[in-house]
Amino acid sequence: MQLPIEITKQEILNIYKPIPLNSHKGIQGHALIIGGSYGKMGSVCLSSKAAIKSGCGLVTAFIPKCGCEIVQISIPEVMVLTDIQENFITNIDYDFTPNAIGIGIGIGQEIATQNAIHQLLFDNKTPMVIDADALNILSLNPTWISLLEPKTILTPHPKELERLLGKWHSDEEKFAKTIEFSMKFDVIIVMKGAPTYIIEGEKIYQNTTGNPALATAGSGDVLTGIITSLLAQNYEPINAAILGVYLHGLTADIALPDTGYQSFIASDIINYLGKAFLTLEN
Repeated sequence: MQLPIEITKQEILNIYKPIPLNSHKGIQGHALIIGGSYGKMGSVCLSSKAAIKSGCGLVTAFIPKCGCEIVQISIPEVMVLTDIQENFITNIDYDFTPNAIGIGIGIGQEIATQNAIHQLLFDNKTPMVIDADALNILSLNPTWISLLEPKTILTPHPKELERLLGKWHSDEEKFAKTIEFSMKFDVIIVMKGAPTYIIEGEKIYQNTTGNPALATAGSGDVLTGIITSLLAQNYEPINAAILGVYLHGLTADIALPDTGYQSFIASDIINYLGKAFLTLEN
């Protein structure tokens, strides 16, 4: 296994693309966030808001009917499409061409939802970030993994990674299994943790930002929104993953003097995104 490449500020400045002065929302990318189920609409609110706060021109959330008012009131900047079902997603149907899709946040594992995801994966050609229960659904239906477009980004936490790969007995074995999986299916894996690693084939990138404040509910939903937004803005998938993880961690570093570890919540990641981006501008 080769040594990880450290994701430093210098690495990030080589990736980061400032917003053109003549830009408008029509050329800043349109992200589609698919997720939510009864009692878990907060995840879609976090993910969608993170996407719009990361420079994306347009964001649409595809959710079950029960979440329509929740998302519309929580984030007026985000457009909403709803499933025909009230409490969970059964048929993913949208009438535009997104530049990137983020799927899985709060989506649940209903059989109808699994079938809807299978159909989407079968039809889809759009760059995609797969998180949360969409990852667990892939673990339950491993033959579907071969339907993923090349360079699809998977963002598992340790338990989701274990469901995908099977158990490991050492860090070395975990990395070996992840690299093998990444190469076999030509996908990028964001191994969430402290630190977070990004695996693309045999290349391993190690993030250098972040602190224990990020160990809070919804933190991963926000990361999915950030990476999906960057993908929609036409970043290469590996660069979207690297930049997204770096900015996500940086918000916690910037916020720490104000919030401490205990009082930092996922919404604070979104609130501090502007300051994180400004560190790249100056």
